[in-house]
Amino acid sequence: FGIAQQLSGGFATSTILIAMVAMLLTAISYGRMANLYPTVGSAYTYVSRGLSAHLGFLAGWSMFLDYLIIPMVNVIYCAATVHRLVPSVPYAFWAASFATASTGLNLRGIRTGARANRALLAAMSVVVVFFVVLALRYLLLHAGWRGLFSLKPIYDPATFNWGRVRVATSFAALTYIGFDSVTTLAEEVKNPRRNVPLATVLVCLFTGVVGGGLVYLGQLVWPDFRAFPQIETAFMDVTSRVGGPWLFHAMAALLIVAQFGSSFTGQAGAARLLFGMGREGVLPRGVFAQLNARGVPVANVLLIGLLAFFGALIFDFEQAAEVLNFGAFLAFMGVNVAVIRSFYFARERRTNLFRDVLMPALGFLFCLAIWLSLPLPAKVIGGMWLAVGFTYQ
Repeated sequence: FGIAQQLSGGFATSTILIAMVAMLLTAISYGRMANLYPTVGSAYTYVSRGLSAHLGFLAGWSMFLDYLIIPMVNVIYCAATVHRLVPSVPYAFWAASFATASTGLNLRGIRTGARANRALLAAMSVVVVFFVVLALRYLLLHAGWRGLFSLKPIYDPATFNWGRVRVATSFAALTYIGFDSVTTLAEEVKNPRRNVPLATVLVCLFTGVVGGGLVYLGQLVWPDFRAFPQIETAFMDVTSRVGGPWLFHAMAALLIVAQFGSSFTGQAGAARLLFGMGREGVLPRGVFAQLNARGVPVANVLLIGLLAFFGALIFDFEQAAEVLNFGAFLAFMGVNVAVIRSFYFARERRTNLFRDVLMPALGFLFCLAIWLSLPLPAKVIGGMWLAVGFTYQ
């Protein structure tokens, strides 16, 4: 919230909504490819089957970077949030604690992770509802009904700068990263041809509507984005303004819980992606394609956990998020092109130009625009990662 506000010049809600369009179009593409190929592997599988094995490897390699960094980003945020609450305990200790806990849950199997996620969701929902009620109360008391409805969080002709908003959108798209991890679990799901596409689209839609609504309220409550005490945990200060210290600490707990849930879910997705690439011989089978008695790729889970911890000691939140988006949006572009190839050009009867060409083409263009808006350091690091992939291939 805070970083998106700062980068956009005060239009975080706009960045969330713009990113939602790109992500919904891409989620539909993911869902259609999941229906066609209901196996693990996500972008790697879809681009390999839809385009070519070489392009599939590069898409998988890009998503590999994405999935390596998702748990890292979450560990960074969890550690930074707790460190703000308990500054006497070193940041590195918190980073190690969250990386270890996430790894431990994943080693217990996918069902344990699913049960933990449901419990975390219930706890988070309670705090979110309290925030919404108290934010509405605060705005009504200070500005009346007019205070609830304003276009300024979305567009103000006096201060709106498309260049800043475009750059901020490339960062805010991080909000949606992870919808594709639904497809990495296709072999764990009942009726994957129906449920995986549906879940992929609903995750994006829910994220955009609920996340956009919370950010909108946050902007109305605290419009001056230059006055946050700490930019990475700015939303906690918003909650303090509407609910006092108790809501501040409750929101801190919520953010920690949310990021931790995302961390072990992302770690599970990363481990499954590596498993899919290992099973097909793209990565060494003896390391990455091994499952224990619970069906867990143990070596993959441990590798991701170690990288999350050490990465949290090297990068800050914004740097890690930007590198994450580099890999993710390259893979998203590949999946959109794979849909056009698989559903339009690879079939004898070309039945639906809008669904099979126009929608994925728009998804590709939105993702390309966001990818091009990434800062130069993210492109340099991502380019080095791609160079390694080319060499390995």
